[in-house]
Amino acid sequence: MPLFISLLIILAVLSTKISSRLGLPLLIGFILIGIVAGSDVLNLFYFDDARLTKRIADILLIFIIFEGGFRVTKDSFKSVAAPALSLATLGVAVTALVLGLMIHWVFKFDFVYSLIISSIISSTDAAAVFMVTKSNPIRAKLASTLNIESAANDPMAILLTVVFIQVASKALSSPVMSVLLLLWQFTGGILLGFLCYKASLLVFNLLRSFNRGNYNVLLLGCILFAFGIADLAGANGIIAVFFMGYWLGNSNFPAKRSVSNFLETVTTIFNILLFIMLGLLAFPTRFIHIWKEALAIVAMMMFVARPLAVLLSTLPFKYGARERIFLMWGGVKGAVPIVLATYPAASGMDANGFIFDTIFFAVFVSCLLQGTTLGRLSKLFRFTEKKKPDSAHIIELHSLKTSDIEMFELHIDGESLCVDSTLAELNLGNNVLVSSIVREGQLLLPKGKTAVKGGDILYVLAPSDQISEISARLNSVRQEEPG
Repeated sequence: MPLFISLLIILAVLSTKISSRLGLPLLIGFILIGIVAGSDVLNLFYFDDARLTKRIADILLIFIIFEGGFRVTKDSFKSVAAPALSLATLGVAVTALVLGLMIHWVFKFDFVYSLIISSIISSTDAAAVFMVTKSNPIRAKLASTLNIESAANDPMAILLTVVFIQVASKALSSPVMSVLLLLWQFTGGILLGFLCYKASLLVFNLLRSFNRGNYNVLLLGCILFAFGIADLAGANGIIAVFFMGYWLGNSNFPAKRSVSNFLETVTTIFNILLFIMLGLLAFPTRFIHIWKEALAIVAMMMFVARPLAVLLSTLPFKYGARERIFLMWGGVKGAVPIVLATYPAASGMDANGFIFDTIFFAVFVSCLLQGTTLGRLSKLFRFTEKKKPDSAHIIELHSLKTSDIEMFELHIDGESLCVDSTLAELNLGNNVLVSSIVREGQLLLPKGKTAVKGGDILYVLAPSDQISEISARLNSVRQEEPG
């Protein structure tokens, strides 16, 4: 077993290189590895426990979604919060209703049965969307809209799925209580996420440990605590950890850089495990019985239900035609719909596996088509931002207390006014220090006469409230003379 797991992990990591060269979403490679190693192909590992998959996936998604919130900046969130939350609620409801009506009309399925299928696949998936937007330098406004929508739309999809399953089994409780529960899921999740953020800041400041690993372990505990307390209160834990991550990511606390790097490692591991596990759960030989229905459902979702949902949800907000088309195509499906597809089976409504197999196949096609082409569509519409080069060296400030001084990474554009100026000529002030420069992969120790070059990565030690000003000043671009 350890040898088998190690080979899967190594193959998954190596597949990231192949995926990037072919322009495929990373999750496609991970799912394919699981399918090939699973029961229907090489049969190296037999796995068909959908309920166990759900329990494991729920835990992995907690950390994946927390990291998504942690990376969202305050400025980008403020600009897209309203449309993103509109997509996460109204958008999901419209998608489920329109798609359910079309499934009922095309396949003559029972209407409630059709709504169960459409509700399961109505939400976009946070893990899938985060992986796509993270690997493509998409304009911040659009990337943030998709990220926040995907993190916040699970409660609506879950509620609709559960309600329609209850209707089908004649076990529906009061509709009024269902609506109140939905409201509490959102508001309670946000409230508890904020309270857990405040509590996390307090314990991080109280720890004062010289061992950076303690801060990493503490973060894991805080994330699980936020999810657990929200779940205990009947609120949505996914929303709680997303907003807790957002507030923490935009705050200053001890060992933040170290925690950020650790968080990136953890979520990379969990993404790999999640999608390999979902691949293992698939039985491709059963797809021959449902592929026509699945393709039809994907087509109706992509070209009718999702576009209508985006149009209605973003109607009050300032999005151009191309931006709306991009958001329509950004409804990538992933782990959550597959996990939700286990709910009917648990309720005795999917004995032949039709719903699960159909949803799995539809999700795979969505990932393959939308996930593969979303980055290319961004380039076509000129929504792609210049990708910052990764630094071969990381310089960080490890402080045991909260400090107003912060070390930040600044990328110098080739057209910036500061290019070819010495550090002394920039006159950044007595309270600002350029501690090091990374140039062409080499680490330099700068002096006053060191000239700044295009493509340099500067590590600057400065007061937190001056970071934006310094960044704007050093990366200001020369304006052309009129006439």
